[in-house]
Amino acid sequence: MSDYDKEVAAQIAAARGNEALQAASREFLLATIEARYSYNFTWQGRPIIQYPQDMVAMQELIWQVKPDLIIETGIAHGGSLIFSASMLAQLDLCDAIESGEKLDPRVSRRKVLGLDIDIRQHNRAAIEAHPMASRIQMIQGSSIAPEVVSQVKAIASNYKRIMVCLDSNHTHEHVLDELEAYAPLTSIGSYCVVFDSVVEDMPKEMSFDRPWGPGNNPKTAVWEYLKSHSEFEIDQAIQHKLLVTVAPDGYLKRIRS
Repeated sequence: MSDYDKEVAAQIAAARGNEALQAASREFLLATIEARYSYNFTWQGRPIIQYPQDMVAMQELIWQVKPDLIIETGIAHGGSLIFSASMLAQLDLCDAIESGEKLDPRVSRRKVLGLDIDIRQHNRAAIEAHPMASRIQMIQGSSIAPEVVSQVKAIASNYKRIMVCLDSNHTHEHVLDELEAYAPLTSIGSYCVVFDSVVEDMPKEMSFDRPWGPGNNPKTAVWEYLKSHSEFEIDQAIQHKLLVTVAPDGYLKRIRS
C-alpha cells in the first residue's frame, strides 16, 4: 500500500469515530432527503435519483470489480442504467487499448440488465434512444416474479463477473425476496448493493404514505439475509468514507462461494 493509500485508510478509520462529523453527516442527510436532493442530478442527460456520493462509490466499485454484467432492479427514468452502461463502456475501451484491438462501439462486451414492474413508455423511449442503449437490456415485470427471476438467471449464466444493485420496492419482504433471488448471482469479490437502507434511520413521518419505514425496509432485509448468508459481509469502509449515503449497511461484498 502506498503512503497515500495508508493516509486515506487512516482518515476513513478516523471518520468512523468522529462523533461531530457523524452527527453533521446525519443532519445533512435527513435535511436533504426532506428537500428531495437526490432528484437534482442527471447522468448523461437522464435523471438518476441518486446521491453524488453513492454515484462516486459505484464508479469505484465498477472499476475495481470490472463486471461483465450489472443487474439493477428499479429503472425509473433510466439514469442509473445509463450510468452503469457508461462505466462498462469505459471498461471495454480500456480492454481494447490494453489488447490492441480496434473497438467497435456498436458491439457490447458487457451488459446492464434493468428490471422494473412498470417501465413508462417515455422513459423506455429515452433510454432506447441514448448512445449507451446497446449496452442496456430491460425486462418489465416484478423483480420477484418467478418468470422474471428465471429470465435473469438465464441471462446471467452467460457472464462471469456480475454485480447486483437493488433499488425497487423498499419493503422488508420485497427486498429480502430480491436478495434471495439475485444476491447469489453476485461474483466472489463483487458487490450486491442495496439502496435506500437509510429508511431505517429516518423518522417514520419521512416515509410519507409509502408502505416502508423504520422496521420494514431494505436495511432490515439486509440484516435478516445476512443471518443465513455468511458468504456476504457489509463493507462498512464504504459508508465511513462517503459519510453521506442512502445505503448504510447496503454495500454487501461477496467474500466466498
